[in-house]
Amino acid sequence: MKTIDCGENEVRAVNHELKSLDDGASAEITNPDGTHFLCAGLRNGLDVEIDGSAGYFLGTMNENARVVADGNAGNHPGDNMTGGLVRVKGSAGDGAGQGMYGGTLVVEGDAGARTGQIMKGGTVIVGGFSDFMTGLYMMGGELVVLGDLGDKAGASMIRGTIYVAGDVASLGNNAELVDVTEEDEQRLEQVLTENGYEMQGFRKIVPISDRPFYGEEEEDVPEG
Repeated sequence: MKTIDCGENEVRAVNHELKSLDDGASAEITNPDGTHFLCAGLRNGLDVEIDGSAGYFLGTMNENARVVADGNAGNHPGDNMTGGLVRVKGSAGDGAGQGMYGGTLVVEGDAGARTGQIMKGGTVIVGGFSDFMTGLYMMGGELVVLGDLGDKAGASMIRGTIYVAGDVASLGNNAELVDVTEEDEQRLEQVLTENGYEMQGFRKIVPISDRPFYGEEEEDVPEG
């Protein structure tokens, strides 16, 4: 395993060294001390353990790596990631998983506001509470919250699904809370088991319309 001391290197040098490693290699980052942009843009299939808490944009644009932070993360962990795994063993700030296209983000503790905003694909799992406007402008993917949701959940979502096991403080515009299907339950059990969680009872938040900003669609009028 390669050990990289973040306390002795700037984050650009840390990320450069990670990118130089071969697929399948393992690395440990020591003394992270809330450093921003750790593990940014990793395309190689690494297994990275961070011994402590990370700052903003942990694992942003991750493509193939498995990144695990043994602590908390700041705002926007998993930002715009396309694959791989980013896992935060503590809690995270705002915008966890924002804009992500693929892969899996797991926040074992609580998450701040706007979790999964404008996400287009992939999976976000929050083990605790997710704050207001979770799923803001969501365009795809799945967001699984095992705790409660704050106000305006699903605000202006267009596509995608938010699964919630706890209470929902309030729904945002264009969002509705409905029962899960048998197919949903099968998918949830698979996702949760793969990421170390047990199945619970869930409901889901889905968009009322996929055209919320354009008004009602006109009815077809027969010609003649």
